[in-house]
Amino acid sequence: MSETARTVDAQRLTLLLNELRLPAIKQVWSDFAARADKEAWPAARLLATLAEHEVAERDRRRIERHLLEARLPPGKTIATFAFEAVPMISKAQILALCSGDGWLETGANLLAFGPPGGGKSHLAAAIGLALVENGWRVLFTRTSDLVQKLQIARRELALEATIAKLDKFHLLILDDLAYVTKDQAETSVLFELISARYERRSLMITANQPFGEWGKVFPDPAMTLAAVDRLVHHATIFEMNVESYRRKTAIQRRAGPGRPPTRATINENIRLSLHDNQVAETRLPASNQSD
Repeated sequence: MSETARTVDAQRLTLLLNELRLPAIKQVWSDFAARADKEAWPAARLLATLAEHEVAERDRRRIERHLLEARLPPGKTIATFAFEAVPMISKAQILALCSGDGWLETGANLLAFGPPGGGKSHLAAAIGLALVENGWRVLFTRTSDLVQKLQIARRELALEATIAKLDKFHLLILDDLAYVTKDQAETSVLFELISARYERRSLMITANQPFGEWGKVFPDPAMTLAAVDRLVHHATIFEMNVESYRRKTAIQRRAGPGRPPTRATINENIRLSLHDNQVAETRLPASNQSD
């Protein structure tokens, strides 16, 4: 085949790949074709290799898009979660949930309770990240932020449509439920979201208060009971009642070793000496102080 004919075929192929929307194959086909010619690949092997490359690139691009839309806080992964600090959480159970199979398909929920700093948000974000990497769609949001958006949608007579748009997410992570303002209008839109997703789409909620204190979030007792009933019907509940990890880390930093005396500067030694003298003087008996 002449060089001109090869060039024409390459141009035609580029146009066809654009028309078929196969950008990954368009980028690599010539390299793979040259390798196939050199190694005498059968035509089926070349086609399968190109198709596999296209599929892999589509998966990669899809995950990138879903990671952007998930709005997950950075650095919160299963690998960086301190399981030893939260012994009541089973790593094996968390890893099983990260596949998403079964529970996301049935609209089951995850609920994490515990005091601030116990790792609830980290765990929720880490599960969300793993699910995105496994092909699911996730949205992480502070509960108060989402409630404000739903309130605006209600005022614009678009609440139902806005909640319906959230259906594209297999898991909706509502972080810090406790910080929702105790206002009837705000909590009612939250209740409508919970009701709309019930047994259809999954929720993961983190909260400082146990169910017994949710009356502070939902001022209407009947609404509180109905919300709890829907959330726990198909739910895995994590009770993370541990000391604040952030507080513990801060205490350990403050209690850490100071600068060794041999490394102290002259000015520091003078200051310490003066301080010691002042302390000694304040401890002298009254009779000595009058001398």
